[in-house]
Amino acid sequence: MYSKSIQHLISAFRKLPSVGQRTAERFAFYLLKSGKKEVAEITLALKELIDNVKSCEQCWDFGDTNPCAICANKNRDQSVICIVCEPQDMHVIERTGIFGGLYHVLRGVIEPGSDDMDKLKIKELFARLEKNTGLKEIILAFSPDLPGETTMLFLEKKIKEKNPAISV
Repeated sequence: MYSKSIQHLISAFRKLPSVGQRTAERFAFYLLKSGKKEVAEITLALKELIDNVKSCEQCWDFGDTNPCAICANKNRDQSVICIVCEPQDMHVIERTGIFGGLYHVLRGVIEPGSDDMDKLKIKELFARLEKNTGLKEIILAFSPDLPGETTMLFLEKKIKEKNPAISV
């Protein structure tokens, strides 16, 4: 139906979360109608994203530096780690200005019946917990839905097994 190039772009857009066939088509035709300048701006932004954004090897947030600004800030409370599902969750908490500790981004939740646990940053979390001897408290900040609750119960059990002195 569409040319090979248009179909390829539609297929690429469909890989984005919550984007179905019709939305992907709208995106593709919007770009075709908008002109080369707007497409070039998006292309440049995506290239900059690929070239500059890294994973913080401590908290697993995305940023331009490694470690990220939060992990590099020695004024933050090193004895508290807030574990969140996605990087966006961390930034929502930061905007409140209330939390002054560190973070760990799992990059997802445990889906009951799924084998995708290896994609989560759980191994990295426990390696980090072993290194941080001054850790006193872990805050689990997940949605109160089934995957969020499953993740919290799993993490609480494993953390208490490894270090019962840490408050979860």
